[in-house]
Amino acid sequence: MAHPLIKITDLSASYDRKTVLSHVNLTVYEHDFLGIIGPNGGGKTTLVKSILGLHQPDEGEIRFYQDGKVVPSINMGYLPQYNHIDRKFPISVSEVVLSGLSKQKSLFSRYSKEQHEQVRQIIVRMGLEGLEERAIGQLSGGQLQRTMLGRALVSDPEVIILDEPNTYIDKRFEAKLYELLEEINRERAIILVSHDIGTVLQNVKTIACVNETLDYHPDTEVPPEWLEAHFGCPIELLGHGNLPHRVLKCHTHNH
Repeated sequence: MAHPLIKITDLSASYDRKTVLSHVNLTVYEHDFLGIIGPNGGGKTTLVKSILGLHQPDEGEIRFYQDGKVVPSINMGYLPQYNHIDRKFPISVSEVVLSGLSKQKSLFSRYSKEQHEQVRQIIVRMGLEGLEERAIGQLSGGQLQRTMLGRALVSDPEVIILDEPNTYIDKRFEAKLYELLEEINRERAIILVSHDIGTVLQNVKTIACVNETLDYHPDTEVPPEWLEAHFGCPIELLGHGNLPHRVLKCHTHNH
């Protein structure tokens, strides 16, 4: 049986005195691949920031575990949203990946040979050989995504959290991303935040549907009624061979 990594209990959070999350409960397990979906403004990002310690919740608690025992914290890797990255900042691919190890050294010490070797191995794994010294502003969306994913992975975290990773790349390269994530998931847990319902449901193991409150589904069978009620769009699951995907029924929005 898989041990829990993160356990969220009765969590409530707000921004500017407006409640964004209300009495949320969620457990993330070792080797889980959790998809967090929900409408814009529904609280997905606040939930992730709370897990990362970047937002202080109003109520409730978040506990971390290793080997079934409560610990003060766990090592987490984070892939931020595309629009949170300053592509004009003069930093190279190798420097970005290396920065993922900054917590593992003291402020004035240098990175060790072993740490530089970790970076080299991650760059190879991400398929970025030959681009080590290229500035991030000269990268394609897919190359930047793999650079940031390498940064999230280089410290060997127990879980990586990806916030809207599809915004880096066009649809042609989406399949390659999920092949890479499937491989990574054999080693560690993944939390993936996305508004792209169809892609998420095809690739993850469990689903958390967030719209102030949270509905957890231990598989990817999310009731169409929930999606319709919370997204305001009737959505239907169709299967074509090995590629099930969601399509929108004919519908209109009330403005």
